[in-house]
Amino acid sequence: MNMSEKSKAHVDACRFCWMCHHICPIGNATGHERSTPRARALGISMVNRGAIELEEIMDNIYECGGCGGCVRECVTGWDPVMFTKETRLEAALEDKLPSYINTMVDNCLESGNAYGKTALCARLSEAIAKHAAVTDTLLYLGVDARYMACEQAVKAISVLEKAGVAFTVLADELPTGAQLDFLIGAAEETKEQMAAAAKVMDGYKTVIFYDPADAKTVKQTYGAYGVETAAKTVTYTSVLADLVKAGKLAGKSGKTVVYQDPFQLARDLEETEEAREVISAFATLHELHLNRVETVWAGNILMAQYIPDVMKKVAQRRLFNVKSIGEKAIVTASVSEYVSLKSVEQNEVEILSLEDLILGE
Repeated sequence: MNMSEKSKAHVDACRFCWMCHHICPIGNATGHERSTPRARALGISMVNRGAIELEEIMDNIYECGGCGGCVRECVTGWDPVMFTKETRLEAALEDKLPSYINTMVDNCLESGNAYGKTALCARLSEAIAKHAAVTDTLLYLGVDARYMACEQAVKAISVLEKAGVAFTVLADELPTGAQLDFLIGAAEETKEQMAAAAKVMDGYKTVIFYDPADAKTVKQTYGAYGVETAAKTVTYTSVLADLVKAGKLAGKSGKTVVYQDPFQLARDLEETEEAREVISAFATLHELHLNRVETVWAGNILMAQYIPDVMKKVAQRRLFNVKSIGEKAIVTASVSEYVSLKSVEQNEVEILSLEDLILGE
């Protein structure tokens, strides 16, 4: 397999190591050794040595959620996410992707999202239409919110309205490239999608990213891929924190909650306190045992399209973490984790988004 020397070095270092064995949310959910970063490294190593074919390990390669828990845990600095993404790219170049991944890639290229959706729900279309006028600020909702959680997208708009913010929302929002980057990494198609989105962003002074996955992609990955935007790029959570400080959002709910740190914010962008400032303005905040940069991922919408049972187990384990410390409510800042947690049938833990908390819903 064509792989960089850097990734090969990381693969060879990781394949016999158990340092992050306990932290992988997929491995913990399935209970299978093959789901761990070490097993992925071992499989890639076997492909590199000609012992097996690339196709034989691709289902396993797509079990990785890219959460970076293994990278955080590795004191010697190895990066399983890096070589996993590089393997996905190589499989795409060699036309050896699993059929279900090929379908999602085709959807991204044809409809702009991995789900193949083209229509928004009526309420979201109405909410977007109210903000069609061009302003200095663009609210980027992201494909997960627009097509898979439209009620949350409506609420994200409502919160900024409540605070008196002037902003624009695009009826035909281009994808940031975050989904293609997850599916096939630094392919030319990914970079082209990113460049097209960046060109749109250049028409605004500030772009607010509702989805942490988009924020991480634009603020971190774009630069690595040689894509630039002149706009100031900010997270939705940081904007809400500023609005709270300015006295434009307030109101105690009487709830006691814990906060689910999205790994994109906490680990990738090193943003941990902004959401806590918002939550503390509306509720009493307690902490999960694993929080901030040590956060444990609660699943996502994209992977639920091809391994739904595993995603549900990932979410169930995070809810167990909440119940194990006697808490009754969890607040999320990731629409994808919100949907993942909501997919679990249970009535012991209330699942709230930041928008739910602010709007009292």
